[in-house]
Amino acid sequence: MTDRRAPSRAASQFAEAVERLRGVSLRPEVDLTEIPAPQRIAPHSVALSAEIATHLDEDPLATGRFVVLFDDDAPEAWDGTWRIVTLARARLEPELASDPLLGEVGWSWLTDALHTSGAAHRALGGTVTRVVSESFGTLADTDPSVEMELRASWTPDGDDLVDHLTTWTDVLATVAGVPPVPHGVTPLGHRLH
Repeated sequence: MTDRRAPSRAASQFAEAVERLRGVSLRPEVDLTEIPAPQRIAPHSVALSAEIATHLDEDPLATGRFVVLFDDDAPEAWDGTWRIVTLARARLEPELASDPLLGEVGWSWLTDALHTSGAAHRALGGTVTRVVSESFGTLADTDPSVEMELRASWTPDGDDLVDHLTTWTDVLATVAGVPPVPHGVTPLGHRLH
């Protein structure tokens, strides 16, 4: 009987956490959409895709994914039953390609945001990657481009994931070069669709 109750209790706990995420109000530059979630990593998962744009008719300044995993068996590597897996990607100014501190700065955007927001977490890990694209031959007139990709995962303390989602969207906006929302100002933004 215990085995039958555990999955339904876990499913209910996961559903409640996801419902809270669906009700969050985000800054207006964020367009957040639910996408198919990974099926084999955890018994319960939800995935969100985001784009940051300051005008409706422009290409996104940054894109990313926010994936929530839940496993009542608490995998050892997670150090808990919940795991958040994120990606933030944006095109940067070409002169940043050779900046030796780009990785450290990108990582500090995430760690500082998590610390400042109070989104309690543990087991944080990730990478910052820069990709420099140069064109040749018939494409030689194309300007070089630099893209930064911040991948991270962490275990939230508890099942209230709203602070983690809003913190991640703030990091995505930072990567995009969009100014932060001033402290104490509540954004009248978009909801998940």
